[in-house]
Amino acid sequence: MRKIIVLEHVSLDGVIQAPGGPDEDISDGFAYGGWSASYSNEIVGTLLRRQMNMPFDLLLGRKTYEIWAPYWPQHAEVWPRANKAIKYVASNTMTSGEWQPSVFLSGDIAEKITQIKQQQGPDLHVWGSGDLIQTLIKHDLVDVFWLMIYPITLGSGKRLFADGTIPAAFKVTESKVAPNGVIAVNYERAGTITTGVSGS
Repeated sequence: MRKIIVLEHVSLDGVIQAPGGPDEDISDGFAYGGWSASYSNEIVGTLLRRQMNMPFDLLLGRKTYEIWAPYWPQHAEVWPRANKAIKYVASNTMTSGEWQPSVFLSGDIAEKITQIKQQQGPDLHVWGSGDLIQTLIKHDLVDVFWLMIYPITLGSGKRLFADGTIPAAFKVTESKVAPNGVIAVNYERAGTITTGVSGS
């Protein structure tokens, strides 16, 4: 079975909106686009390149697809695998796009993604796609969260874990802390929550 891996830049208060640039996503008046830029460093860059060079297909929301479709074909030397990967796009309005190969999903998105997970192929990487991620979390479809956590709070914006997040346990399989405070951590799904009484 293919895994769904969510890869996100996230603030301490859980915001994932527009880390890459001022105009990336200004919906709801978000004013801090590009908030991750000043924290670029060699450690995070190396880890990002490793993820970007793994075999994968992409699972994207419509907005992320529309942002990426004109960009990555013009920057193939930076991320050649993105252009070769199948782009599965969750959208009830788009049915085609120029960034190929692309497959557009509508209707019961959770059911269609469940079917895709059961097919043969590389893991499915999810970048951005805040609305789609909420659907994936709600239906327990995320196998791995690969997060870059930044030492900053933003106060508002689209959050990684919003209403509808299910109770779930995870285990850390890898983590690194950059000198500037950015934490790169890999959380893999680890069953249900275990409760008990903490010791004194």
